[in-house]
Amino acid sequence: MRCPFCLHPDSKVLDSRQTEEGGSIRRRRECTACHRRFTTYERVDEMPFLVVKKDGRREPFSRAKILNGILRACEKRPISSETIEKAVDEVEREVRSRLDREVTSTYIGELVMDKLREIDDVAYVRFASVYRQFKDVDSFIAEVQQLRKER
Repeated sequence: MRCPFCLHPDSKVLDSRQTEEGGSIRRRRECTACHRRFTTYERVDEMPFLVVKKDGRREPFSRAKILNGILRACEKRPISSETIEKAVDEVEREVRSRLDREVTSTYIGELVMDKLREIDDVAYVRFASVYRQFKDVDSFIAEVQQLRKER
């Protein structure tokens, strides 16, 4: 590993640890020339997942978009950040466990709604109202009635 300070091409590893998430390894290194220390992270280089949008466009999978959608739905609700993170982790794990390198936005939206339905009814209805693009009050009421029936 090249030293970021003096650009010497050799360094030695002083310490290696798994990060808290377990998705990468943190290494403390020391340059063999200038003896300055620095940190590197090593993680698996995964093939990117593509999300096929409703209009046919393809874009890279984004965990941040899922997190933002769930955060908006859970705004001002008594839901811990740990619960939200767990839901995002579960959605991402389900998407990545598929054999396909492409997944539809509809599939991801349904996964998010399933997680929100388990967490909080209000957050679920908020997300569903945007995701399903209710055209009128009747379709909104039908969704709430369906939710009540499931309870």
